[in-house]
Amino acid sequence: MSADDDALIERIGSGDSAALGEVMGRYGPPLMRYATHFLHSADEADEVLQEVFLRAERAIRRGTHPTRLEGWLFRITVNRCRSRRKRWWPFVSGEAADFAIARASTDPDDEAMALREELNNAIAALSAPLREAFLLKHVEGLEYQEMAAMTGIGVSALKMRVARACEQLRTRLREIR
Repeated sequence: MSADDDALIERIGSGDSAALGEVMGRYGPPLMRYATHFLHSADEADEVLQEVFLRAERAIRRGTHPTRLEGWLFRITVNRCRSRRKRWWPFVSGEAADFAIARASTDPDDEAMALREELNNAIAALSAPLREAFLLKHVEGLEYQEMAAMTGIGVSALKMRVARACEQLRTRLREIR
């Protein structure tokens, strides 16, 4: 862990709310991006992030000292997304892929926008385990070891999930085009 993260954890542990704000500013955007992709809803993702940072703050104040802050926050986020998804996913239509990829360009070109929408829909159509692995690897840019530590899933299983997700995306996008 970086010395800066260590110092932030110490400050949060002693009740410094500004330190929590710094952690939110540093790690909030990638966590939000992941949660939005996973849940297909910026509003749901925002609620998850509020839960994540509240849980993290409480845990740190109780004496938890994660060895790697970013990985720990991602693990909490992944778990909260899974829990939330289990709770409401049965009530959501399979067509609920109306979400924006945070890293998408703002190119106003209609064809590029249509392609992004097709990609969003294809990602949304993946099963939750495949989508989770794909997003962690290709959207968040994590290494397989980091993904394994976060999710509790073996590296070989994650590699298989990412490969299957990529193959399904290729197939689906070929069908669309």
